[in-house]
Amino acid sequence: MANELKIILLIALNMFAFACSYSPDSQENITGVLPRVLTSSEVQLIDSGEKFGFKLFKKMVNQQPDTNIIISPLSISMALGMAYNGSAEETRSAMHETLEFGNLTVQEVNESYESLINILIGLDDKVIFDLANSIWCRTGYPILPEFININQQYFDAVVDNLDFDNNTAVDTMNMWVNQNTNGLIEDIISAPINPNTVMFLMNAIYFKASWSKEFNQDKTHNAPFYLSDNSTLECEMMSLSADFEYFENEQFQAIKLPYSAGVYNMAILLPKEENNINEIINTLSHENWQQWNEHFNSTTINLFLPKFKIEYSKKLNNALKNIGMNIAFSDEADFSNMDGTDQLFISNVNHKTWIEINEEGTEAAAATSVEMTGKGMNMDTTFNVNHPFIFLIYEEQSKAILFIGKINNVGTVD
Repeated sequence: MANELKIILLIALNMFAFACSYSPDSQENITGVLPRVLTSSEVQLIDSGEKFGFKLFKKMVNQQPDTNIIISPLSISMALGMAYNGSAEETRSAMHETLEFGNLTVQEVNESYESLINILIGLDDKVIFDLANSIWCRTGYPILPEFININQQYFDAVVDNLDFDNNTAVDTMNMWVNQNTNGLIEDIISAPINPNTVMFLMNAIYFKASWSKEFNQDKTHNAPFYLSDNSTLECEMMSLSADFEYFENEQFQAIKLPYSAGVYNMAILLPKEENNINEIINTLSHENWQQWNEHFNSTTINLFLPKFKIEYSKKLNNALKNIGMNIAFSDEADFSNMDGTDQLFISNVNHKTWIEINEEGTEAAAATSVEMTGKGMNMDTTFNVNHPFIFLIYEEQSKAILFIGKINNVGTVD
């Protein structure tokens, strides 16, 4: 709807980072619902997802300061995490640093992803939280079995071979995304596929939960929503008076809206009138978020929250390059743990999200696709003359050109 929704949407979708609160020193499960105490590696992976999410979000806001931005750090890091298993040397180091894995080993990263996927999916039986991973390989292209086995074991990835030269391959992958986001995201890949592309690594997330304290539809009313350029639009404003966890400082007010049993929450940071939202976004960090969390207290709040439904789509190449992963997108990339060569690089990381907030609760979905492409390798090439072209007719020995032309419209043949 407007700029003020950016932080709402980030935190609503960053379920991975905020779902579990745990201090390794306390040996105590703070939420009281986790099936067991988290290992130090799992705690560190949660922290890494939070750091990566804030870093990427801030970079994207800086690139598009006046638009809605919705990302799912979990979906993005999960798809990149599978690609990380295929990286080597400097490329692995760059991805490790960008994803904020710290001193975790590759094995610890994989084991922590595996266990946290299982924990998050079954954390609240009244919350629908589905997560799926997949790897789609070009038929006939040799992928190292170890790379496939690792991602099947730790990411529960579905693996299949497709004829990428056939447009049905695009339909098959988009259908998988559609099914695993409950129909909210229809597609993430467009035809035709680059003839040098050999693999797509995908993640899909679906989340649906009811508020612990639902809004009464009869109290929803039309109200103005003030945009950053001082213009207004009319929105459907929900209202509720109840006790919520609340915190404020000189820059913003903050509230936590629990879902179901309170395992999942939506946190909203609302800038005070004199403060710029982008400046507040620039203060988002793992350390600040942890500090702010210590100051929430239960308070009776008269809450007004707009209903909205938003779709968002973005290619993440530039943002990921700008936060440290440039090598993975370049000719210097080394993904030799995928195919035994250093001839693959990431050509595209596409991300789509969808969210709706209403009186009952929140429904949201996210999908990420990481496209792996060859560096001009000797592969079957498609040459489809389906757009304007230039032609030359010439004599072979002398190379004398007889005709040269530009064909803009082939028309019909009489």
